[in-house]
Amino acid sequence: MAITVRPVSQGSSLAGNRLSKRTPWITLAASFLVATALFALLAMAGGSSFSLVGTALVGGITYMVVITVLSASVEGKRQAKDRFVTALVTSAFIVAMVPLVSVSITVISNGIGRMDAEFFNSSMRNVTGEGGGALHAMIGTLLITLAATIISVPLGLLTSIYLVEYGRGKLAKIITFFVDVMTGIPSIVAGLFAYALFALFLGPGVRMGIIGAVALSVLMIPVVVRSSEEMLRLVPNELREASYALGVPKWRTILKVVLPTSIAGITTGVMLSISRVIGETAPLLITAGFTASMNYNLFSDRMQSLPVYVYTQFANQGNPAWAFLERAWAAALLLILIVMALNLLARLIARYFSPSFGR
Repeated sequence: MAITVRPVSQGSSLAGNRLSKRTPWITLAASFLVATALFALLAMAGGSSFSLVGTALVGGITYMVVITVLSASVEGKRQAKDRFVTALVTSAFIVAMVPLVSVSITVISNGIGRMDAEFFNSSMRNVTGEGGGALHAMIGTLLITLAATIISVPLGLLTSIYLVEYGRGKLAKIITFFVDVMTGIPSIVAGLFAYALFALFLGPGVRMGIIGAVALSVLMIPVVVRSSEEMLRLVPNELREASYALGVPKWRTILKVVLPTSIAGITTGVMLSISRVIGETAPLLITAGFTASMNYNLFSDRMQSLPVYVYTQFANQGNPAWAFLERAWAAALLLILIVMALNLLARLIARYFSPSFGR
């Protein structure tokens, strides 16, 4: 018996003709060449400067239009939509990366020159011009952030344990509501709250490092609660039930089963919350103030921090002004490096404690 094979039409095939792998790249290069030529002619005709932003915008739009039309004519509507969305998502990613790359390049280029030994081992005491450093600000940031972490982590972790393991009814809903509200409060409000709280007992005008730590803890607690709560909810109920079946009480199950299972995510959330508050300026400016001298005591006098140091160096420029700006850029670069290090540390801790690592 003869078998007749009928050819499948291109419109009904899921894998029809395809553009070559080089076609998108050639189209991209041609689009930007046309845009470059267009804006170069406009610049020469009008006597103005060449517009790099306009070239990128027109080149990107031209590429999306051309590649979509080519794909629709050769590959079909389905693949054309896919290429259009891919180009759109890639363009959005590039646009989002432009400010980040620009800020990074600007801070590094302006701050790297002042990252010397004097910057790390001296303060601004008796310095009115060139020289000086940010050691007092580094110590202040370390102490204030450490105190805020000591306050926030136990409160946030215990709150998340209550919401996941014990919280039922109206009280849990009220706590969840207030945590959501605290997540969105401006940092200046946290600073005003901490200042007003201590001013009731110590009088107006009080400035201490511990007040800044309380202000930062107000910002940290909701982040710790939210991240810890999500990690605790990811622990399978089967693990809890197996522990209960062996006669283990609930508090011990939480301590020995639930927390060790979710420790990687909890630690990551804590590190990210520290990164969230370590760069806050407004609450520390109100609560801890600023000083040019070293201060190791959180409970006495004003204490400098890196964000406030950047602000004061930029806002109160002396003579020569470039020396103050160099110190401000160097402190900003140091703050970015600290936040980057904290994020990398969080990733390493999460990987080390993850089940796939064999812990």
